[in-house]
Amino acid sequence: MQLRALLAIDVQNDFCPGGSLAVPDGDGVVPVINRLAARFERVVATQDWHPAGHVSFASSHPGARPFQTVNLPDGQSQVLWPDHCLAGSPGAELHPGLDTRRVQLVLRKGTRAGLDSYSAFFENDRRTATGLAFYLRGLAVEELYVCGLATDVCVYYTAQDALGLGFTVSVVQDACRGIDVPAGSLAQRLAELTGAGVRLLDSREV
Repeated sequence: MQLRALLAIDVQNDFCPGGSLAVPDGDGVVPVINRLAARFERVVATQDWHPAGHVSFASSHPGARPFQTVNLPDGQSQVLWPDHCLAGSPGAELHPGLDTRRVQLVLRKGTRAGLDSYSAFFENDRRTATGLAFYLRGLAVEELYVCGLATDVCVYYTAQDALGLGFTVSVVQDACRGIDVPAGSLAQRLAELTGAGVRLLDSREV
């Protein structure tokens, strides 16, 4: 039997109702993830943890608007977001309803001012590893169940990278919520994941 872990992605106040970059019904994942975590011996939570002036903030680009895409000097394409998950702020904290008693590791990403990080495994330059793969392999984990916020951004990139790194990957759909901006992107990204070999499950199937 493969050893498995649960990855709870970015269940933070700023991504929940009332936050600066709220995912619709984002806090709806909390009770589902709490029930899931009780079934796993290995649980990892991630946090966006951005410094002031982060490259992903629309406010860092004069004249830019949230959800606009810009080209950065290093050639990367960057979607601009409202200021969110500022390191040390209440918005960056994990949702207070999330039961963290079974969380062995909280991995903070996007900590460099000039580099964003959607995936829990790599920053957006696609070269800088977060160390999560090394950590999981050290525990002999082979199978990952991914959940959290948002389905079509950080969950998507985390699942995609996990698969590319050789893990068996499932996305627990009722423990995720998406933003679907632009409209239709959520369905497209789910189709991309299933086409690549990621399983889409309900929490009752875990």
